[in-house]
Amino acid sequence: MNTRRNFIQKIAASAMVLPLMPLAGWAKDFGNYDGPVLRVAIMGLGGYGTRVAEAMQACVKAKLVGVISGTPSKIKDWQGRFSIPEKNCYNYENFDRIKDNKDIDVVYITTPNGLHHDQVIRVAAAGKHVICEKPMALNAKQGQEMVAACKKANVKLLVGYRMHFEPKTLEVIRMRKNGDFGKIMFFQGQCGFRIGDPTQWRLNKELAGGGSLMDIGIYAINGSRYMTGEDPVWVTAQETKTDPVKFKEGVDETIQFQLGFPSGAVASCLSTYNMNYLDRFYLNGEKGFAEMQPSTGYGPIRGRTNKGELTQPHVTHQTVQMEEMAGIILEGKQPVVAVDGEEAVKDLKIIDAIYLAVKTGKKVDLNLS
Repeated sequence: MNTRRNFIQKIAASAMVLPLMPLAGWAKDFGNYDGPVLRVAIMGLGGYGTRVAEAMQACVKAKLVGVISGTPSKIKDWQGRFSIPEKNCYNYENFDRIKDNKDIDVVYITTPNGLHHDQVIRVAAAGKHVICEKPMALNAKQGQEMVAACKKANVKLLVGYRMHFEPKTLEVIRMRKNGDFGKIMFFQGQCGFRIGDPTQWRLNKELAGGGSLMDIGIYAINGSRYMTGEDPVWVTAQETKTDPVKFKEGVDETIQFQLGFPSGAVASCLSTYNMNYLDRFYLNGEKGFAEMQPSTGYGPIRGRTNKGELTQPHVTHQTVQMEEMAGIILEGKQPVVAVDGEEAVKDLKIIDAIYLAVKTGKKVDLNLS
């Protein structure tokens, strides 16, 4: 199956000439760590869930201890691969029982988008913290309900924004905050690949919530915000569809969208399921620029600014993400860029507005506060 994650992995391979930091080296940075460990159960044992599980083997602050799946054979396989005890294995019907399992702190949900809403609310009701893959929900209304449910249950809701912990990305953000680029004028985000299997869930509106925008386009949406340091106040958008058989009603093939920010900066972005080799961010300021390509792949990320190449070492994104999220949940640490449910709702409001702009052909005002 040619999925976004397969594509990202392939396009990132071209960047392997960059310096790598071995996972063992990453763990060694924590010394003889003897602090609290976040005990994680993964819900959804597909390709991305597997990637997270494998990356967590290098973590010292987070440990995989449980699984939730509707496929018994996958559960059995994971038990053997990751030494998961039988008592920490659940299916989609009985996972509410984790409420009584003191060995699980958080559930990481990596299922299709359309399942996130109900699953997050059930996990919260069971008294467990939640990490949910992005987009967090199908729309902002669902997202707000998820945030409210987690607040009511007094559990944390984090979202899998792995780029918020990526070293080169954080360096660009640091430089922008430091004024190295001067006043920000323009951002461009290009995210796309040619999708394969027409029967996959990403082309099913009920499960995906849309098409490319809900899958790869959210990187440009979220990236426009952390690269400029602002939230947009308006959006315009246009859709192009060349294959209505593969991309049925409500499943977008290609969307171009433009964002306006309070400072006067603007963004021009592209999200597509019909063009390969699109994984690029470009930030322009009065005094400099930053360019990243690949910009959101699994790595290594490649980037340069007007001051030269970005040379921060590569560490597996999901390893860094889980270490940092363990710090957020267990120690109350604050990330440079937010990764909570409220952050995700802002992206969902923008997605809602993009789809409305496509439908009406009009500029849509945004209020993300």
